[in-house]
Amino acid sequence: MMEFGQRFRVGIFGSSHGPEVGVTIDGLPKGTPIDAGAIQADLDRRRPVGRRLATRRQEDDRLVIDRGVVEGRADGGTFRAHVANEDVQRAPYDKMRDTPRPGHADYPARVRLGEGADLSGGGIFSGRMTVGLVIAGAVARGLLAPRGIRLAAFTRAIGPVDAPVPEEAPLEEIARHAAEHEVGSPDPEASRRMEEEIASARRDGDSVGGIVEVRVTGVPVGLGEPFFDSIESVISHAVFSVPAVKAIEFGAGFRASRMRGSEHNDPFVLEGDSLRTTTNHAGGILGGLATGMPIVFRAAVKPTSSIARAQRTVNLRTRKATELVVTGRHDPCIVPRAVVVLEAVTAIALADLALRGGFLA
Repeated sequence: MMEFGQRFRVGIFGSSHGPEVGVTIDGLPKGTPIDAGAIQADLDRRRPVGRRLATRRQEDDRLVIDRGVVEGRADGGTFRAHVANEDVQRAPYDKMRDTPRPGHADYPARVRLGEGADLSGGGIFSGRMTVGLVIAGAVARGLLAPRGIRLAAFTRAIGPVDAPVPEEAPLEEIARHAAEHEVGSPDPEASRRMEEEIASARRDGDSVGGIVEVRVTGVPVGLGEPFFDSIESVISHAVFSVPAVKAIEFGAGFRASRMRGSEHNDPFVLEGDSLRTTTNHAGGILGGLATGMPIVFRAAVKPTSSIARAQRTVNLRTRKATELVVTGRHDPCIVPRAVVVLEAVTAIALADLALRGGFLA
């Protein structure tokens, strides 16, 4: 069991080719609505089924809620839910047991866990483990929505193809248009070019990475903690639990290093009875606390490590150099399927901070 959070405590369990993958949640207030249909909808967004450019592994991912819910509401105890692993193929991984795959956790995992560790499909290090995060994220959304907190993510870039979305675009509109395209971008022309980029990588036996942007509105002013549990810290902790994420930036992010203070500072203005800023270079966070402006961050997702090209490695049993061609079923680009996962971990992080800060009853 691997856990995250203090008040909204999430634990994921299972492995890529074990019987199941799933999640436990502790700290759910009794009576919290649990919308099984909404959870299943998010699980379906994560699945590769219907995606021409995704892995050929076909899992139904039918949600099973084991405990913690009575008549559609949390009963105050531990929530547990899972999906079964049914389309499992171990043979390709058995052949690679002694040759660690470049870009994967095979080598450090074997040193840490021993030769008997089950690393089929990546084992506990696999992207398959994000199923539990998606379930918990959907539950967290149910906690945040009554408080007016809304989230939406989209594919901002794949390879060199960038698709910025206007800051003022409504989240509902972003989500609706992103859902119209397999790559998860709301921009039709950019989506077409992104698909071409992924298809090109697949034809070359290669893979490609990209960027997911996440936006959150309705976060109450003051939510968060200073220093170690700042909103940036907690979200980043959760985001880096997602396999393949290698970098994160909030607001202006790395651009801030090339700006002057007079340019980067967000001027305050009154809008009716509310204080807001005319720009949002801070990404909706100052001093680790929410400013009331949208929280905006981008996460960089590396190219999928499993590629159909010969790569150098070492046979751990013979201690000799060798070449490895990874076989099996793999996404040439994991970015589109990561969109819902990054929404989920953001919701988990904010639910935990909101419960800790007394923003949720």
